[in-house]
Amino acid sequence: MAGAAVMLHRDDRAVAPMSRGDLGTKPKVARDALPWVDVRANPTPKVLSTDLLSLTPPMSQSLSAVYVHAIFWTKGRTPFLRDVEMRSKLHAYLAGISHKLDSPMILAGGGEDHVHLLARQSRTISQADWVKEVKRASMVWLKEHHAGFRDFAWQAGYGIFSVSPSNLGAVEKYVANQEEHHRTKSFQEEFRAMLKRHRVAWDERYVWD
Repeated sequence: MAGAAVMLHRDDRAVAPMSRGDLGTKPKVARDALPWVDVRANPTPKVLSTDLLSLTPPMSQSLSAVYVHAIFWTKGRTPFLRDVEMRSKLHAYLAGISHKLDSPMILAGGGEDHVHLLARQSRTISQADWVKEVKRASMVWLKEHHAGFRDFAWQAGYGIFSVSPSNLGAVEKYVANQEEHHRTKSFQEEFRAMLKRHRVAWDERYVWD
């Protein structure tokens, strides 16, 4: 479009001269005139010079750096993930799903009945949709490809907390040391402590089941 407009500027024949008596009648337009130029409203249309066209700003970008720490658990907190090797495979698979959702995983961890995901949140998908799809895809994968997971399911609820860039290292270390951490504290105690730390109100009757 810009190139055609410049060509019109250099070609005086593009718009035929009009007399006063021609106003209101069908305009005389050259065969190669631009269809979006209304010569009836402006008999001598002006176009931007090449200098002004060169000042057009570049395509805009939308950038985001929002980090989240998500936690969810197995239905009824059943210890489906006792096997350490199986747990590692699941964490790797969760990272792959998150990557496909444009939410790069920094680290996945957890225990025998829950997982922790530390990731950079995509700007094109909501937190709820991200967790929902990660749960859905991983549950299908476990049921279809691994014996003993026919009855596997994730609990409907989850927790998700924002992480500042300056605190990423501390949260990453926390996720990596889950096995050691749970030698002295249960998952429920851990989750309650996180809710309190982030000032999130909860109802004990519904948060777990």
